[in-house]
Amino acid sequence: MPVGSHIAQLEQRHRELEARLDEIMSHPSADDMEIAEIKRQKLMIKDRISELKRAESLH
Repeated sequence: MPVGSHIAQLEQRHRELEARLDEIMSHPSADDMEIAEIKRQKLMIKDRISELKRAESLH
């Protein structure tokens, strides 16, 4: 898979997690553990995107 395509997929997944997080946090009974897990996933994806972009710029 080309790097650009992989980055685009990761960015899409990040947007989906952001939407899910917004949805969960809009409810008064939001599950703190679920919120923390989504934030962790978002951070991992963001870090991976940064790594891929950095590596891509070196080529």
